[in-house]
Amino acid sequence: MSTDARFDLPEVDAFTRTYWDAAAEGRLLIRRCGACARPHHYPREFCPHCWSEDVTWEDASGRATLYTWSVVHRNDLPPFAERTPYIAAVVDLAEGPRMSTEVIGALGAGEGELRAGMQLTVAFREGVPVFRAAGCGLSG
Repeated sequence: MSTDARFDLPEVDAFTRTYWDAAAEGRLLIRRCGACARPHHYPREFCPHCWSEDVTWEDASGRATLYTWSVVHRNDLPPFAERTPYIAAVVDLAEGPRMSTEVIGALGAGEGELRAGMQLTVAFREGVPVFRAAGCGLSG
């Protein structure tokens, strides 16, 4: 394994390019099914609810609710070792889908303030969506 490998940035392919290009512009996209109207995330070429291939991209609001989290104190993969501790989290997007992510700006004095159900808003670090407390001016 190369010591220059990055494990925190996605491998973009033809299908996911739309998603990652939008993220690089500061926009979070989800997919919505034209057959059953249900949204989903992570991006797939078919609906995971009804299996229809009639799915389209749409902008998400960027609002979410914290579902669960864990403070990671050790991760040997680069560049995570330099970022520890960090908060790995699962959030419920306002549109409905659940998403794995990271919560930024909440360690230290604010760490004890994390609670299930708290309101979050999307931010972007190197074109990757992460979340922070809603109304918080902190950056990644």
